[in-house]
Amino acid sequence: MANSTDSFDRRANHLLRSIRLCGGCVPLHSLQCQVSNSVIQTLLDKELVQVQNRAIRNSQFAIRS
Repeated sequence: MANSTDSFDRRANHLLRSIRLCGGCVPLHSLQCQVSNSVIQTLLDKELVQVQNRAIRNSQFAIRS
């Protein structure tokens, strides 16, 4: 049985793959409905992704290059 850390890592890796498949940039609001804030925050803390504010309503979640 997988522990909660393995499950958390799988969700984070799935999110990274999903962002890459979408061309590296997706609307942040669409992710907040599907992924917990802690998964998003972990990826931000590890500097694997960044938030790009283009406008108040159009924040994008992007892969850091």
